[in-house]
Amino acid sequence: MWCRYLTGLVYFTGANLLLTLFASVLCVCFAPTAAGPGIPEIKAYLNGVDTPNMFGVTTLIVKIFGSIGAVSAGLDLGKEGPLVHIGSCIASLLGQGGPDNYRLKWRWLRYFNNDRDRRDIITCGASSGVCAAFRSPVGGVLFALEEVATWWRSALLWRTFFSTAVVVVILRTFIEICNSGKCGLFGKGGLIMFDVSDVVVTYHVMDVIPITIIGILGGILGSLYNYLLHKVLVVYNLINQKGRIHKLLLALTVSIFTSVCLYGLPFLAKCQPCDPSVQEICPTNSRSGNFKQFNCPDGHYNDLATLLFTTNDDAVRNIFSSNALKEFQPASLLIFFVLYCFLGLFTFGIAVPSGLFLPIILMGSAYGRLLGIAMGSYTKIDQGLYAVLGAASLMAGSMRMTVSLCVIFLELTNNLLLLPITMIVLLISKTVGDSFNPSIYEIILDLKGLPFLDANPEPWMRNLTVAELADAKPPVVTLCGVEKVSRIVEVLENTTHNGFPVVDDGVVPLMGLATGATELHGLILRAHLVQVLKKKWFLPEKRRTGEWEVREKFDWVELAERDGTIEEVAVTRNEMEMYVDLHPLTNTTPYTVVESMSVAKAMVLFRQVGLRHMLILPKYQAAGVPPVVGILTRQDLRAHNILLAFPHLQGSKSREKKH
Repeated sequence: MWCRYLTGLVYFTGANLLLTLFASVLCVCFAPTAAGPGIPEIKAYLNGVDTPNMFGVTTLIVKIFGSIGAVSAGLDLGKEGPLVHIGSCIASLLGQGGPDNYRLKWRWLRYFNNDRDRRDIITCGASSGVCAAFRSPVGGVLFALEEVATWWRSALLWRTFFSTAVVVVILRTFIEICNSGKCGLFGKGGLIMFDVSDVVVTYHVMDVIPITIIGILGGILGSLYNYLLHKVLVVYNLINQKGRIHKLLLALTVSIFTSVCLYGLPFLAKCQPCDPSVQEICPTNSRSGNFKQFNCPDGHYNDLATLLFTTNDDAVRNIFSSNALKEFQPASLLIFFVLYCFLGLFTFGIAVPSGLFLPIILMGSAYGRLLGIAMGSYTKIDQGLYAVLGAASLMAGSMRMTVSLCVIFLELTNNLLLLPITMIVLLISKTVGDSFNPSIYEIILDLKGLPFLDANPEPWMRNLTVAELADAKPPVVTLCGVEKVSRIVEVLENTTHNGFPVVDDGVVPLMGLATGATELHGLILRAHLVQVLKKKWFLPEKRRTGEWEVREKFDWVELAERDGTIEEVAVTRNEMEMYVDLHPLTNTTPYTVVESMSVAKAMVLFRQVGLRHMLILPKYQAAGVPPVVGILTRQDLRAHNILLAFPHLQGSKSREKKH
């Protein structure tokens, strides 16, 4: 008998190991950016951060097949996060006309060749991914609004709504086609994944107490989960930095540990007799469904094996079920909860595509059902509904979402009567969680070093001016309106700046200004300077050029490119002595602030407008006063970087927290 079980363990572990190896090799060797959920990077990109290789065709392919391998391997991760990333990749590729090497040149694609429309289409892709994952069209729109999008416009609302409507129609079509059962497990449950509409929701005033307890527990457990996951990810980052082999070994180790736990722990559960009144087949050993027999005799089932030896969706469906109140024993639910807490902590961060939604739903539903069993006759709320509330509370406690989560859970469960208590639970969980630490996505953004700008500046930023911030930086690098080629090459080789102020000397001064004043003509991008050097648009003498000369040499597609580097450019010694007229390629209306403005105001302007550069102008203009005091970028406005330059502000930050 034990020999059979050991053989089963070897087969089970070996199959999961091969699938994990497949997913991990794809991520490690072909597209490292496909590892993880991808949502923090999408959030950063929509905030204005450049995230290279996040939306390429290689990343898309690896994300699709890597997710299939990782989920099939039985790892404690979901497909929801990867689906959001997949939707964004598809949207990005459609917007730019395909991959870089085989890009279409259709004229209508020029409308997506600007930052705003590119952000909009990626936002539509993210909302479509959520809709495809949860079959929740309205929830997908609200997720994009609440969680990923930094700039929201009324036009973006109907665009995301249209995108999710198309997704849900296509999903419905395929579900109807697959009703014959030829599509495997796809379409189980129809458009409602975890239907609990058959439960009559009745609750009274006294039920506010257990609902409040669920909310508080969700906030505490969610913040504790975030804290522990942060510590684990710090260790994983150290391991992953050692090279590809260490990444693969870490993923395979987690796979072996997961397989052994999933296979061994059901032996701790007691066999339960099948209930003859239940219409489902009991016991069963099929790939999906309920009442797994595992090691039990005929007529009995193993409730813990029922939860572990099935898909994650079926596991959630089983815990949410309200038909069999005694199907799952408290001991089995406790083992399941503790196991998935450990697996959730140790699985996230390995080099495979992974999502956080479903693992957190599994943990939350387990402790919610446990609380429902503990309440017993003291409440009128069904155990399955306690599981739904537990899942919602833990997600709000970890991810700190409210409105979108509420709608997603309503669309998942198809029970509108849950709305009032779900709202209360979500609000309590988010409030409790916010008092301990940031959301899980903010923690990941910080660990990845992505310069995400929060909506609200720190209070102590009001006490610092942008001029003081500029003084703490190296002097600003400027270029003349008609500049020597050697000077441009020197600047590009010795700096990493992406924008340079263009100034003109010897201009005719305005009334009241002394002779010799300089004029700020505008701002020129590094990418445009590289294009000038590539095209060798040089002048033998120092002179201004006409706009028609620029139109002959450059088109809008070339000026929209951002991937050129100075290392790709070869300039001869004779060309170094020639000149370039930068006036036609300069943005003559850059965003500027006066040096006396507070950092708090500058940060709000920078984030709301979606800038990459902000010029600081002097308060007084006179001869000998430079036209530009400094230039601010995203990194300069991050609270962490400001505190490094001004350590004394740390004390004021601590005092404000106490008050």
